Amino acid sequence: MGSFYHVSEEDWSLHRKGFDDQERHRQKVKEAIKKNLADMITEEQIIMSDGNRTVKLPIRSLQEYKIKYSDEKSTHAGQGKGEVGDAIARAGNEKGASGQGKKAGNEKGTDYYEAEVSMAEIEETLFSELALPNLAQKEKSDTIITDWNVNDIRKTGVTARIDKKKTLMAAFKRNSLNGASSFFPVKPEDRRFRSIDDEKTPQSKAVIFAMMDTSGSMGPFEKYIARSFFFWMTRFLRRKYSTVDIVFIAHHTEAVLMEENDFFTKGESGGTICSSAYKLALRLMETDYPPDRYNIYPFHFSDGDNLASDNLQCTALLEKVLPHCRMFGYGEVNQYNRTTPLMSAFRKVENPLFKSYVIRKREDVYPALSFFFKQED
Repeated sequence: MGSFYHVSEEDWSLHRKGFDDQERHRQKVKEAIKKNLADMITEEQIIMSDGNRTVKLPIRSLQEYKIKYSDEKSTHAGQGKGEVGDAIARAGNEKGASGQGKKAGNEKGTDYYEAEVSMAEIEETLFSELALPNLAQKEKSDTIITDWNVNDIRKTGVTARIDKKKTLMAAFKRNSLNGASSFFPVKPEDRRFRSIDDEKTPQSKAVIFAMMDTSGSMGPFEKYIARSFFFWMTRFLRRKYSTVDIVFIAHHTEAVLMEENDFFTKGESGGTICSSAYKLALRLMETDYPPDRYNIYPFHFSDGDNLASDNLQCTALLEKVLPHCRMFGYGEVNQYNRTTPLMSAFRKVENPLFKSYVIRKREDVYPALSFFFKQED
């Protein structure tokens, strides 16, 4: 008795529901990260973490649509008591609806749940819109291997580079000449190997001078904001650029080079002479980071208080540094919106390479990062 087969066709698009829901969830997470980014990046638990901490974000639950049939007899289109011009719905927050009112409501609210978001997800969203501005190709730039290309096929080579397709074609051609149209046997003389050249790409070198005021006038809020900015700047640069050096400089009346960990944790006190940091940066440009080999980006964060007699020297040193920089960024932590000596002096600088930003609250760190590291169109 013969065998019977049943051929059926199934709509496999129905099996994508789980994948589609996963994509919707992922999109909701991205939207929540973007919406809460300004708050998240200044969370102390993140700034002081080892980079592996997760953050919980409120995310709107995904609503599943379904058809519900009414048990009652309902009217159809064109029937009923309505008249032309009657209002059939009202927009806005009606009585009892969820909102910010003072009275209790009786309508359903929006369902939210908390989702854990990793540091990597936060960085992916934040860093996608950041870049070093005015990055130029410098002399004696480092070259790194970014890819490889097959430039030739040879009869000798290492086994790891054997080209199976070319080898089988060579065997087929030889066997055909001997009257057997077959890929086998494959003999040693049939083997073909790829010859590979490394594709080298020049990478521009860059150095960032992270200069932070640690004097007595910098209170806990000012120091925390400055460290928050430099924390995310450091992670961004190391993630997106392989040939960037970061030099950490702290100053009060004197400027000193610091290890990264000390820069983010040690406190200082004393008076303020901001020019000491600029002098140290200039000295390093002369000895270790010549402008003909490095794209130079000094960043200075302060509360704007400075020794009165030092402001003119700061401006003079800034004018001396700017011709060798791709950009100079000055960030001032000024939560009380007061006029500061340093910002007053810097307002006279009219070089487009000098950029300044005033941070008044924690949420301003994110726009400050976007301002200084704005991607070029």
